[in-house]
Amino acid sequence: MELEEDIKNLVKVSLFASISLGYCYFVGKIIPKGFPRLLTIFPVIILFLSIPLLFNSVHLIGALSLCISWLANFKLLLFAFETGPLSVPSIPLTRFLSFACFPIGKSIQEKNPTHRSAFNYGIKTLLLAVFLKVYNDHGDQMNPMIAWIFLSFSVYFFLDLLLTTSSIIMELLLGVKLDPQFDEPYLSTSLQDFWGRRWNVMVNKILHPTIYNPVRTLSARMIGHLWAPIPAILTTFAVSGLMHELIFFYFTRDWPTWDTMLFFCLHGVSLVMEITIKKSVNVKWSLPRHITAPLVVAFVLATSYWLFFPELRRCNIIERAFEDYRAVAKIITCVTQLDRSSVVPVTFVV
Repeated sequence: MELEEDIKNLVKVSLFASISLGYCYFVGKIIPKGFPRLLTIFPVIILFLSIPLLFNSVHLIGALSLCISWLANFKLLLFAFETGPLSVPSIPLTRFLSFACFPIGKSIQEKNPTHRSAFNYGIKTLLLAVFLKVYNDHGDQMNPMIAWIFLSFSVYFFLDLLLTTSSIIMELLLGVKLDPQFDEPYLSTSLQDFWGRRWNVMVNKILHPTIYNPVRTLSARMIGHLWAPIPAILTTFAVSGLMHELIFFYFTRDWPTWDTMLFFCLHGVSLVMEITIKKSVNVKWSLPRHITAPLVVAFVLATSYWLFFPELRRCNIIERAFEDYRAVAKIITCVTQLDRSSVVPVTFVV
């Protein structure tokens, strides 16, 4: 069974990743920051890029490609130059491992506040069940755009609930909550609000110091501080597009179509246009949220339907996710039957 093999690989990968990060931790003690340290830890970065290729489960591929191949590698790049969460003075090894492997941006003693209630997550759980049921039963018969709306909201609800559950587990084990992934993106009042504050927040936090800040600093020297954010934004979206293409490669093991890259470049250009218009007009008032939020959501859904939806369908995300669930259910059934068969009946003779 593929899932059983994936579980065995996960144990091995966890061990190798811990050893590799331990190596990086001690390298930081003896190798000076900069390119010498980067060259020393570069083999670990290559290793982390290859890890998702060992798995077939879409859940494990998604989690490992995000947390290890993307976030951990970008944190190691920052660590090479003595910046980022891994460069906290006198950081213990256990905390170094936790900060590297998980989307944690604050100290272990600090806790990220939560503003959403159990009722909020209960509603999302119910909506996830309804949207998945409709998409799974009628997705092939309904209008493709409507099917995409059901699928996109299903993916959002699923990721939000999964990461919230993971955060609760991490809080119980380590006393810390993971950085939030989403902040009600359907309430976004602009593209700047959507990408900067509400969607994929943990990725935004790592892209800002690794890509945006260095490019903005370099651009400020060449074109001045006023226009420096423009190449920084475009470069950040381009890098995000490349990383998403890599993630889709992990899912499909096939050459990229570059549709996802085009999607992020398009949104980078759109965001630059939005910021430029705001600066040019310099008007303090804005349209009410009940008008801007549907416009932002409609633009994101329309462009993602054009460029993102085909990639998800090419990956067979929903079908493979249900295969994972069936495999987990089969393992649980086998374990339950094994436990029952191990019970030895006792016969009393009178």
